[in-house]
Amino acid sequence: MRETPEEPDENAVTAATAEADEDVIPILRVESAAAALGWYGRLGFTQQWEHRFEPGLPAFVEVARGPVRLFLSEHTGDARPGTLVYLRVRDVDAIAAEFAVPVEEAPWAREIELRDPDGNRLRIGTPTD
Repeated sequence: MRETPEEPDENAVTAATAEADEDVIPILRVESAAAALGWYGRLGFTQQWEHRFEPGLPAFVEVARGPVRLFLSEHTGDARPGTLVYLRVRDVDAIAAEFAVPVEEAPWAREIELRDPDGNRLRIGTPTD
């Protein structure tokens, strides 16, 4: 009887593969990608690309701050305004100073909470090890 090799488990993922091929990117609903880009620029995000199916149609934009990425979408069905995203950063104090907000002390991090021009909430923290 001839033996057949075992089929690879499609669900098995090595740590190296997960780091290289997998990611989570929150999608935030925005009315104006141009206005959102200015606000997210104050947080240190830069535009990576923009897509429109045709000129004049809603924009879908990627912004990045180092390895952290967000999608900003003008498409009404993509996300709800008021979404909460947590950003872990090295220096929450610099961002707090940029937005003139106080830093709160939590047991797990020093944090601030901001709202973008569309009401999306960003809780931003530096862990307290």
